[in-house]
Amino acid sequence: MESTTTPSWEEDEWNLCNDNGFVYKRWRRSQLDPLGDALPPPPDSGPDPEAEEMARRERKRKTLLKLKAQYQREIDQWEYLSNTLCAMEETTLQLQQQRRQTVVPDSSPLPVVPRTVSVCGSLVQELVLQVETQEAIIRDASNLCDIAEAICNAHEEETNQSLIDLPIWAVPASPRELLASLCD
Repeated sequence: MESTTTPSWEEDEWNLCNDNGFVYKRWRRSQLDPLGDALPPPPDSGPDPEAEEMARRERKRKTLLKLKAQYQREIDQWEYLSNTLCAMEETTLQLQQQRRQTVVPDSSPLPVVPRTVSVCGSLVQELVLQVETQEAIIRDASNLCDIAEAICNAHEEETNQSLIDLPIWAVPASPRELLASLCD
């Protein structure tokens, strides 16, 4: 009959706990040894801590290298946009200078025209020059916006593709294969 009951030493080591209807066994703490739980586990109980540390460092290094490459790509794209904007500004300034030089009257004798017509003509030419310059600036800004939009679209496609390529979408043969693929 003793074979059907639990040994007395097993009953002494476990407490039966009821936590709002959830019943479980908990290791009974010894009254004599309050530091029993504070003892470190035996050395053979788990994987090598040095190997875990090396693996953690390797994962950290790979993650940091990946972030570095990603940030470097973004920096390169922004530098390209910045250089393009600077080139457009230089081109605009050169166009303005060229048009101002062409507006300057020649030294050839001009017919005598009343002063109001001459002032209006130069004013009209200056306004046309300003409008053409603004048109060039707007065209260049539009090109920059198109480039920035293309970069954003490429980044969005890359992000979407990385989500689509996740192994969760592939039909695994078993749950273990799914878990193994998620752990990788």
